[in-house]
Amino acid sequence: MKILLPFQVLRSPWSIQTLCRLFHQYHKTFTPLDFSNYEAISRCEQEVPEYFNFASDVLDKWSQIEKERKGPSNPALWWINGKGGEMKWSFEELGFVSQKVANVLSGPCGLQRGDRLIVILPRIPEWWLLNVACMRTGVIFIPGTTQLTAKDICYRLLASKAKCIVTIDALAPAVDSVASKCQFLKTKLIVSESSRAEWLNFGDLLKAAPAVHNCVKTKSQDPMAIYFTSGTTGFPKMVEHSYGSFGLGFFLCGRYWMNLTSSDIVWGMSDTGWVKAAIANVFGPWFHGTCVFVHAMPQFDPEVMLNTLCRYPVTTLCSAPTVYRMLVQHDLTRYAFKTLKHCLSGGEPVNPEVMAQWKSQTGLSIYDGYGQTEIGLICGNMKGMKIKPGSLGKAAPPYDVQIIDENGSVLPPGKEGDIAVKINDKRPFTFFTRYVDDPVKTASTIRGNFYITGDRGSMDEDGYIWFMGRSDDVIISSGYRIGPFEVESALIQHPAVAESAVVSSPDPVRGEVVKAFVVLSPSFKSQDLKKLACELQDHVKKVTAPYKYPRKIEFVEQLPKTITGKIRRNELRSKEWGQI
Repeated sequence: MKILLPFQVLRSPWSIQTLCRLFHQYHKTFTPLDFSNYEAISRCEQEVPEYFNFASDVLDKWSQIEKERKGPSNPALWWINGKGGEMKWSFEELGFVSQKVANVLSGPCGLQRGDRLIVILPRIPEWWLLNVACMRTGVIFIPGTTQLTAKDICYRLLASKAKCIVTIDALAPAVDSVASKCQFLKTKLIVSESSRAEWLNFGDLLKAAPAVHNCVKTKSQDPMAIYFTSGTTGFPKMVEHSYGSFGLGFFLCGRYWMNLTSSDIVWGMSDTGWVKAAIANVFGPWFHGTCVFVHAMPQFDPEVMLNTLCRYPVTTLCSAPTVYRMLVQHDLTRYAFKTLKHCLSGGEPVNPEVMAQWKSQTGLSIYDGYGQTEIGLICGNMKGMKIKPGSLGKAAPPYDVQIIDENGSVLPPGKEGDIAVKINDKRPFTFFTRYVDDPVKTASTIRGNFYITGDRGSMDEDGYIWFMGRSDDVIISSGYRIGPFEVESALIQHPAVAESAVVSSPDPVRGEVVKAFVVLSPSFKSQDLKKLACELQDHVKKVTAPYKYPRKIEFVEQLPKTITGKIRRNELRSKEWGQI
């Protein structure tokens, strides 16, 4: 698969050098918010500014600092594809090229402020350009993983009412197959070396786009991004974030948990469809002038990753626990990580034994963090803090995290309950705005004076939070959130399946995986069950995103007779994890 990359597009006649000369020709001064205020604002000790835009108030300021030769010395974005392809952009270059992309969105794509754009791209520079361009135009950015199927894409287009979608050659046929059903979709934009009927070509439009774009003036509470996140029942919900919650909200995360400065180079390995990519690859690092390092790596390869850490001056690594579990299976003493000094993990708890193995072989600690799409980093092990292996760390500022009971009362240390965040007079500005078109679901997250995370845990005498599990049915495998309803819905479409129940199952590498208990239709009971299990797995991969497929399938005569699917899943999950 060939992708038309910015560094290829900009060689001739639009080289980086040409763009930089044009940048200096059109560049104007600005007066963004003083960085010294961000700490107080992020801690909720100072009022959130009425107007804020991360592109103009942060990125353009770093561009100005570069122009005045005050630093940072690292590039803003450093991308490699592992095949010799490499691209580096300074903040100045990023700012200028993103202005051209902004003109693509507001010009040929016909998008206006408040319109919604779905972006389904792998780890290629265009994803970052579109991210910033959406900020500049006021277009609402909706990312999606490249593992989405046609059915997933159709659901997202219909639910979000997106007017434009951006993707690559591999996914264009899936979009075309459902486009006629999506009445709100007006424009299809493809990142490709070749043209495609009824699609606009990103590279061609970028070449022709005007060089200057005036960033829109956005209020802190204006909607900026929407993330689809799996829930207990039904299909994924739309989590809406504002310019304040996303743009300002990750300042403290970048400073204290990620421990970033303008001399660091951070490698965040999250899929571009998840909020962790925004935290580790956009807002957290760029707030502090940190270089974002990206390896295209379409499929995870431990050897490639280890060699990359040896070859490139990465100082900070942010990845899922599954990655660390896979890496410690190698002899890490054979590799010299000369610059790596800070290792982060999130998405699910890290096993204490994995932390110990990583520490013994590399000399580095893993600083675990716990957060959500809705409200960002909730707890974390901060640099310099004593690490208690297996814990989520302590409450991350500005949050007051407590363990509460079903009545909203705070529980004493050692007691298991719901992990919750205290709300005072009003919701912290770092919170998501709402679940789009679902006020009931939005309201259900509040219990008294607390926001309920949906996770169970306990707090020890020192204030460390210990994760016990989900209070709902959501499965978290390798950092991916998987709703059992989505998998059950896919399974029931196969003629062999009369009924199914999907739960999490323990796994030594992924932490937990999807397991399906399946009741077969009478005509399929005599078939080879091993072959049938593989057939069902392949079926789910085709019907929904492949990462959701059940890695374990158990055929049963009948499922527990219960009133609801949730109660049935709870019973099966308890048996699976040995709790009964």
